[in-house]
Amino acid sequence: MSMNLNHLRAFVAVAESLSFSRAANRLHISQPALSHQIRLLEEELETRLFLRDRRNVRLSATGQEILDDVVRLLDHADAIRHRARSSAKGSIGTLRIGFVASATHPVIPRMTQIFHKAFPKVALSLKNIPTVQQIDALRDHRIDIGVVRLPLHEPDIEIFPLFSEPFAVVFSRQHPLREKQKFSLRDLEKEPFVSYCERQAPAFFQHWTGLCRKSGFTPRIVQEASEMETVLALVSAGVGVAIVPQEIARRHKSSLVVLPLTRERIRSEIGLAFLRRNPAPLVQHMVHTLASSGLFERPSRRR
Repeated sequence: MSMNLNHLRAFVAVAESLSFSRAANRLHISQPALSHQIRLLEEELETRLFLRDRRNVRLSATGQEILDDVVRLLDHADAIRHRARSSAKGSIGTLRIGFVASATHPVIPRMTQIFHKAFPKVALSLKNIPTVQQIDALRDHRIDIGVVRLPLHEPDIEIFPLFSEPFAVVFSRQHPLREKQKFSLRDLEKEPFVSYCERQAPAFFQHWTGLCRKSGFTPRIVQEASEMETVLALVSAGVGVAIVPQEIARRHKSSLVVLPLTRERIRSEIGLAFLRRNPAPLVQHMVHTLASSGLFERPSRRR
């Protein structure tokens, strides 16, 4: 049995007012149309819902029995309609976000705070995923948006840069270079390097190694690691030197020598990544919210 919600609303209106004319006014329909809806409902239920004469209307025993259930059903239907509309507008729901661990500070806390303030009913599901795996997750719809290390060049992925910072050279506090008065990248030509894993973010790898190539040498990589924190731990232990984003390096100044490469034009960037075609309302809200917040030092937009 499939009951028409309009017929059920007609039943409740008459039941609460015990008047067809008042119920018709309340529903903004004609009295004959209201009577027709009640008749169709009674035919579907195969029972009388009202007992009426020329002067009075009252609920039948069946009408009294089902009234509370019908009211609850209509309330639930209204809640479903409201939730569906809110979801379509992106004002409720869950936004699944992948992020690289190196973006945990300062991007992720700042980003979630701004978005929660604008959309308090939207839940954020955060998962640490390397950049390359985030692209697959976006395409498979396992995440809605990614926070990735740039550059990233994928034809079906839109990039919205958020944050730009210089790279920095880091080496242990026992390293001989700590005594050098004038440091240049060329001083690292013969040094062993520790690197963030190339397969996790190949474009990012090309970005920092480009700094070395620009200085006339190719870095000799002796160890790769899948986490930036591991890279820095290995550098601190004397395994090699590294070139990493400045913000990550600064958090370890107590155990490392950090030399920001502020004069270099090549910088490390973090951005949002999402499917270029028909992004979901929640994704659009995230991008718009962050763009209008003014709290991110955004580089020029890249496609």
